[in-house]
Amino acid sequence: MRAALIDYGSGNIASAAKALSRAAADTSGHTIIVTADPDMVRKCERIILPGVGAFADCMRGLSAVPGMIEALNESVIQNGRPILGICVGMQLMATAGREFGVHAGLNWIEGEVIPLSPADPALKIPHMGWNEIDLMQNHPVFADLESSANAYFVHSFEMKPTTPAHLLATTDYGGAITAAIGRDNIVGTQFHPEKSQDVGLKILGNFLSWSP
Repeated sequence: MRAALIDYGSGNIASAAKALSRAAADTSGHTIIVTADPDMVRKCERIILPGVGAFADCMRGLSAVPGMIEALNESVIQNGRPILGICVGMQLMATAGREFGVHAGLNWIEGEVIPLSPADPALKIPHMGWNEIDLMQNHPVFADLESSANAYFVHSFEMKPTTPAHLLATTDYGGAITAAIGRDNIVGTQFHPEKSQDVGLKILGNFLSWSP
């Protein structure tokens, strides 16, 4: 079994690959394939889409890989392969991002990516550091987490899904902000599981073992 970690020039590829390989060794046994090859993406049993930086830059980077968006749509939307989006990789699943203008996303989960606006003006942007994950509903990718599980965040924008059922988890940063979204075979985390130690490894292992 193989899992494709998409390399399009925007993401913590080395740390994500290392964490995924460790999680796979402990759970599913998947081989983690770091790839920019759309044909390889089509052959893999599941997909991880990372992302760091501005929404528009990441979307341009993904679009610049010939055939990649078509391969992702084929694998994820047509064939129902499980996919995990991480940070901006999660945000790209939205309809649009509102960072330096309005930019179209993949539109897999209806909603927009908007600037963080914590109620407490003393809170700094970007939101950076460890915060508790508050699960809004049960989901296999977040199964068996401790009630006070913390994960590592670095971001200035958040995804606001249009449908409440697509909001899987929040965290508190001057009010509730999106920590995870998902529907069907699609799941995404605003936080970085590859930087979230045991909690992150548990989530990655759950994703690799997940059968939506």
